[in-house]
Amino acid sequence: MTESSYPIEGQIVLLAGTRASIPLDQLPELLERAQTYLQANRETYGREYERISGPREADYVCAESGHWDSIGTELGLSDREQDAVRRAHAAQFERDGRRLDRSEEFEMTLEIRDVLAVSSAP
Repeated sequence: MTESSYPIEGQIVLLAGTRASIPLDQLPELLERAQTYLQANRETYGREYERISGPREADYVCAESGHWDSIGTELGLSDREQDAVRRAHAAQFERDGRRLDRSEEFEMTLEIRDVLAVSSAP
């Protein structure tokens, strides 16, 4: 397996793909496409949205609820594909919240925001 550009751990990729009912071999490519989009818009996200530094090589952008719908439309994702990508980003955010001992705060953020995990590597 090649190294990925997206900041989502393998176990989370498996869980997100299973829960969104898409073939697991499709999710890495979808996450790569989403990461390419997020990286291309990184500067705009930095200006317009709250950013949270993650414990690994990722920053999180807290966008308005429904932002993944816009990204999914832009990337031409089906509803299931979009749901899988959104789930993967949210699950990674929750896991990193536990690592930072900020679980409650991170879970509350997910109730009102869409969270985008953006690799801090260029």
